[in-house]
Amino acid sequence: MIVLKNLSKKYRSSAVLDGVSASLPEGKITAFIGGNGAGKSTALNIISRLIPATSGTVEIDGVPLGAWKSRELAKRLTILSQNPFTPARLTVEELVEFGRFPHCNGRPGAEDRRMVEFAMECAGIADLRNRFLDELSGGQRQIAHIAMAVAQDTKYILLDEPLNNLDMNRAAKVMKLVRALARERGKSVVIVIHDINFVSFYADFVAAFKNGKLLYCGPADGAMSPRVLRGVYDMDIAVEERGGKKLCVYYE
Repeated sequence: MIVLKNLSKKYRSSAVLDGVSASLPEGKITAFIGGNGAGKSTALNIISRLIPATSGTVEIDGVPLGAWKSRELAKRLTILSQNPFTPARLTVEELVEFGRFPHCNGRPGAEDRRMVEFAMECAGIADLRNRFLDELSGGQRQIAHIAMAVAQDTKYILLDEPLNNLDMNRAAKVMKLVRALARERGKSVVIVIHDINFVSFYADFVAAFKNGKLLYCGPADGAMSPRVLRGVYDMDIAVEERGGKKLCVYYE
């Protein structure tokens, strides 16, 4: 389990995170929601040890974050940042294989190759394996990076706005992949996401941020209420029942 205890992050006198505490469930999809600058990505980057917290702690499976050796943490947790950088003259297959580095240290064996194939098949990009990244559309590159995260085969997968650059079809396929990883492979996925209808249909748990604080932390169904959503987004959002799911209407 990932546990945040009184987590804060300050830049000079500005608090980006302010006393955030939460326990994120295992084997579920946890959505971090909130407006721009609410603290979602900052929390994700602290959990992944990309940036340090000003105060407070993070525990991964009961072990303080700072106590993990980098290689062991990379076998337990992977993060896909908003704007991942990779050399353009890398093929899709080579990129996905990078996800296996913590396991094989650059010398892939049979199990590593199996996971690379699995990840490309899951992401629907096996036919692109020999294409160079600079030959792909922005959406295709995003999917390739998601496949790399899948290939890393960690217990925890952190995704920072993975639906960026994706059309509706690909975005839905990514969310179905994320759901399959949680339900069929027991992965714990934490995803920063702006489309609250994807949250309603796919997430199990929600942490709603505003001005660096948590306004709501609990089951996704409870977050899909006009009162909670008004507090998070400062706008009126109608919630309708469609096929047993809650659909948020905010275009009117």
